[in-house]
Amino acid sequence: MTMHNNSFANAGAILRINLRNDWLKIVLWILGMVGLMAIAAAKFGDLYGTQAAMQSIVVTLKTPSMVALLGPFFGTEPYESAMIYGSEMTVFMGLFAAMMNIHIAVGATRAQEDRGTVELMLSRATGRQSPLIAGIVELVIVNLAAGILESLGLTVAGMPGSDASGNWLFGMALAAFGMMFGTFALLMSQLASSARGATMLSYIILAVLFVARMSTDVQKPQWTQWTLYGWIELIKPYMGNDWMPVLWMSVVCLAALAITIPLASAKDLGAGLVTAKPGRTTASVFLRGPLSLLARLERVSALIWVLGMFLLGASYGSIFGTIGDLVSTDGVLGNFLAGTVKDSGNQAIVLSLSGTLTSIFAVVVSIPAILAILRLNADESKGYMEMFHVKRVSRRRVFLVFLAFGAVIGTVCLAAAVLGMGIVGNQAMKQPISLAIFMRGFVGFWPAVMVVCGLAALLSGIIPRFQKVIWIIPLYGFMSLYIGGLMNLPKWTQRLSPYGWVNSVPTDGVNSTTFAWMTALSLFLAVAATELYRRRDLQLR
Repeated sequence: MTMHNNSFANAGAILRINLRNDWLKIVLWILGMVGLMAIAAAKFGDLYGTQAAMQSIVVTLKTPSMVALLGPFFGTEPYESAMIYGSEMTVFMGLFAAMMNIHIAVGATRAQEDRGTVELMLSRATGRQSPLIAGIVELVIVNLAAGILESLGLTVAGMPGSDASGNWLFGMALAAFGMMFGTFALLMSQLASSARGATMLSYIILAVLFVARMSTDVQKPQWTQWTLYGWIELIKPYMGNDWMPVLWMSVVCLAALAITIPLASAKDLGAGLVTAKPGRTTASVFLRGPLSLLARLERVSALIWVLGMFLLGASYGSIFGTIGDLVSTDGVLGNFLAGTVKDSGNQAIVLSLSGTLTSIFAVVVSIPAILAILRLNADESKGYMEMFHVKRVSRRRVFLVFLAFGAVIGTVCLAAAVLGMGIVGNQAMKQPISLAIFMRGFVGFWPAVMVVCGLAALLSGIIPRFQKVIWIIPLYGFMSLYIGGLMNLPKWTQRLSPYGWVNSVPTDGVNSTTFAWMTALSLFLAVAATELYRRRDLQLR
C-alpha cells in the first residue's frame, strides 16, 4: 500500500503539530484542574477535621437540593474528610474535564477544517483519516496526563481518609469521563457544518446529560446509571472505589469512535453530514448592514444562551425554599456564602446565596459575550469580512457592531439568569422577596461583565493572534469566586479579576462608586480598542 493510499499516513506528524500549537492551552487546562483538586484536598482536612463538622455537612449533602447539585452521598460512618471531598468534587470536576475535552476535540478537527488547514495537509502525502486520528491520540495523551497528575496531586495533598486506590480512581475516572465527552465532540464535528456548530451540539449534549443526572439523582436514583453523566459520581471515590464506571466510559468511547471514523470517511472535506438548509433566494428586508447580518448569524446560539441562562437561574432558585435549613446545619456553606448568615432570617440567607450565584452567572455570561467579540477576527481571517471592507462601511462601525453585540448578549443573558432565579425562587419561598432586590445583583455585576468585554475588544484590536488569552479572566474568576469563598482565600485573590470588585449585592445596595469607575473603565477600553483596530492591518487572506 502506498503512502497516498494509507488512510493514516503522517498522523504522527500532524499529532506533533497539534501538540506544538495547543501546548499552552493544554498546560493551562491541566494545571488549573490539578491545582484546583490538590488545593481543595489540602484544605478539606482543616475544614472537616472533626466528626461533628463532618456530621453536619453529611446532613446537608443528603438533602434533595444538594443531591441535585453535587450528586448523592455514598459514605457510611465513621466519616472521613476524603468522603466529603469525593462527594462534593466529582460532579464539579467532571464538568471541567468535559469542557476541556470538547474544546480540544473540536479545535483539533472541525476547527482546522474551517481554517483550511486540513485541506493543506491532505494536499501532501497525508492520509484521509490522519487529522482525525491525530485528534484522537491528542485527546488520549491529554487525558492520561491530566489523570496521572490529578492522582499524584491528591496523593501529595495527603487528605485524611484518602488512599492510593481512591486517588488513582479519581484521576483516571476524570480522564475517562473527559475522553468520553471528547469522543462525543469528535462525532459532532463530523455532523456539524462548522466548528461553532460542533461546539454547540457538544455542549447541548453535556447540558442535557447534566440535567438528566440532576433529575434522576433526586427522583429515581436507580436510573442515574443510564444518564452517562451519572457514571462519574458512581465511582464513589473513597467510599467504595468502584472501577466499573471507568470501564463503561471506556466502552462508550470506543463505540463513539467506531461511529465517528467511518462518518469522517463518508463526509466531504469542510462540510458536515447534517447540511444546513438552503438560504433565501433574496435577502430579508431587515438585512441592511453588519449589525443585522451578525444578529441573523448569531440568532440561534444567542437564543440558546438566553434560554439556558434563564433555566440555570431557575434551577438554583428552586432550592431557595430550603436553603435556610441547609445553612443552619453547615457552617462551611455559610463561609461559601461570604458571611456568617446561619443565624439570620431565611431571606438574608437567600440574598447571600443569590449574590454568590449571580457572581457565577456573571462569569458564565461572559462566555457568549467574548465569543461574539472574538468572532470578528475569526471571520476576518477567513475572508468573510471582505464584503464589508470593499463597501462604504467604516472599520470603526464594523468593530463596534461586534463589540456592541457581545455586550448586549452578555447583558441579556445575565438579566435572564437573575430573573429566572428570582421568579422561581419566589415561587419556592413562603415569604417572597421583591424582584427588584434580586436585580441589584444584575446591576452590580453588569459593569464587571462590560469590563471583560472591553478587555476582549482591546486584545482583539491590538494583538488578535493572542486574543484567546482573554479566556484566562473568566476561568480564573470562576475559580477564585467559587473556591475563594469555600476555602476562605484572601479578598485580593478575587480582585485579580473584575468580578471580585463587586460588593455584596443584592444583600447590600449597589456601590455607586464601584459601578461608576468600572463602567467608565469599560467605556475607555471600548474606545481604545476601536481606535486601535481602526489603525492596525486587516487579517485578509
